[in-house]
Amino acid sequence: SLINLQGDRFSCIYTCRWKFCYGIVLDAGSSHTAVYIYEWPAEKENDTGRVKQKHFCQVKGPGISSYSLSPEQAGHSLRLCIQEAVLNVPRRRHHETPLYLGATAGMRLLRMENQSLCDQVLGSVEKVLQSTPFDYQGARIISGQEEGAFGWVTVNYLSDRLKQGSGTTGALDLGGASTQITFATNQDETGESAENTVTFRLYGNDYFLYTHSFLCYGKDQVLKLALAQQTQAGASTLLDPCFNQGYSTNLSYSSVYSSPCITTQKPLAAGEGFTHRGTGNALQCQEVVRRIFNFSGCTFSHCSFNGVYQPPLQGQFGAFSAYYFVMNFLNLTSDTLENNMEKMARYCSTPWTQIKQQFPNVKEKYLAEYCFSGTYILFLLTHGYNFTSDTWSNIKFIKKISGSDAGWTLGYMLNLTNMIPAEAPDTPPLPHAGYVTLLLFTSLLLFLILLCSLRSLWVRCTSQRQII
Repeated sequence: SLINLQGDRFSCIYTCRWKFCYGIVLDAGSSHTAVYIYEWPAEKENDTGRVKQKHFCQVKGPGISSYSLSPEQAGHSLRLCIQEAVLNVPRRRHHETPLYLGATAGMRLLRMENQSLCDQVLGSVEKVLQSTPFDYQGARIISGQEEGAFGWVTVNYLSDRLKQGSGTTGALDLGGASTQITFATNQDETGESAENTVTFRLYGNDYFLYTHSFLCYGKDQVLKLALAQQTQAGASTLLDPCFNQGYSTNLSYSSVYSSPCITTQKPLAAGEGFTHRGTGNALQCQEVVRRIFNFSGCTFSHCSFNGVYQPPLQGQFGAFSAYYFVMNFLNLTSDTLENNMEKMARYCSTPWTQIKQQFPNVKEKYLAEYCFSGTYILFLLTHGYNFTSDTWSNIKFIKKISGSDAGWTLGYMLNLTNMIPAEAPDTPPLPHAGYVTLLLFTSLLLFLILLCSLRSLWVRCTSQRQII
C-alpha cells in the first residue's frame, strides 16, 4: 500500500460490496472549500481499476478559516454541497462511502494565530460531517509536505505514469495561502535536506521526491506581503505598478497587517486606511515582487529562495490550481517565456476602464489582481524555482487529467484507502465471464481432438477390412 506520510500504514484495504465504490474528500482551502466525489469499479480495487472524479461541488462563501469569529458558520457552510453528495452517491452505498476533510494553508495560518479558534472551526465542521449518512473518517489539517506529495501522486496516477515505472511528472500547486513544488529526483540529491524528502514505493518502483511548501506564498497572502512592503511609510495613498492604470479602491491597514504572514507592525504614521491606486507598469511590478523574495543566505549546494534547498529541476511539470486559472485567463499557457513576458507587460499597461470593458462578467476583485498575480507567477517560476527559457516548455498548465481535477485530494484518498499497492500486482484473475469463455474454448478443443481421433481410428479399421 502507499505509505502514509506520517509513517503509519493502514492495516486494511478499503473494500465495498457493490459494482462501484465511492469516496468523498473535502478540500478546505484558504479561499474556498470544494467537495470531490470519486468512483471506481469494485472488482478492480487495488489493481487495475481507474479511480475517476464523479462529481464536484464548490461550497459557497470563503474558506473555513474565514469563520474564526463565528465558528458555527464554518460547518453550516458545507450543508448544500453535502446534500449534493447525498444525491450523487447511491443510497445503499452511503454507509460504506468514506468521507474525509483535509484543511490546508488557511487553517495552518489560523492555527499559528489562534489554536483555540482553529479547534472551534474544526469542531464545527466535524459536527456537520458526523451527521451525514457517510462513513466519516475525520477532519484534519494536512501539512504542506503532504499537500505537495499527494498532488504529485494525483498527477502521476491519472496519467498512468506510476504503473509504467518510467519518467514521472513534477507537480506545481498554487493556492491562496501557500504554494508547493514536488518532483522525483535522484536519491543522492535528497540527502542535503531530509525535511524536504518523501519516499514512496508504488507498483514495485521506488520514488525519491523533493517537496517543499512555501507558506504565505499563495497568491492571496503574497499580495499582502507586497502591499505591506509598499506601505512601510504609512502614506495615505499607494501608487501600485502591479494594478492597472486608473484602478482605485480604499483599503484598511488592518486588512493587510492582520495576516500572520506579515511579520512587521503596522506603520506608526499610518491612519486607518489608504487609497490603493494602480499605475500599470510591468517592469516596476517585477521589482515589487522581487522584494518579497530573499535570494541570499543559501547554505546548500542549490536553493530556490528564502534559503530553502532545491535540487536541479528534472523532467516535465504539471502546474495546476491557481497557476492554471491565472495563466489561462491571461492566455499564457502555451507560449514561450519571452512572449509571455511581453503579453504580461501589455496587459499590465492596459487602462483599468478598458480591462473592465473587455471582461464585464469577471468579478472586479479577481480582475484587478491579474496583473500582480501573473507577474508573480512568472517571477516565482523563473527566479524562484529556476525555470529558464529552455525549460519553460516543460511546464504544462493543467486543470484536469482524464476528466479529474489535478490537486492533492485524489492522492490523499488513494493513500488513506490503500488503493495503490507498493508492489506490482500479479496477473489479475479472470473475471467470471473470462472463465466461462475459457471453459467453452477448452471443451470445444477437446471435442475436436476426440472427433479427429475417432475418425482416424475408423479409417484404419476400414482399411484393414478392405485388405482382408
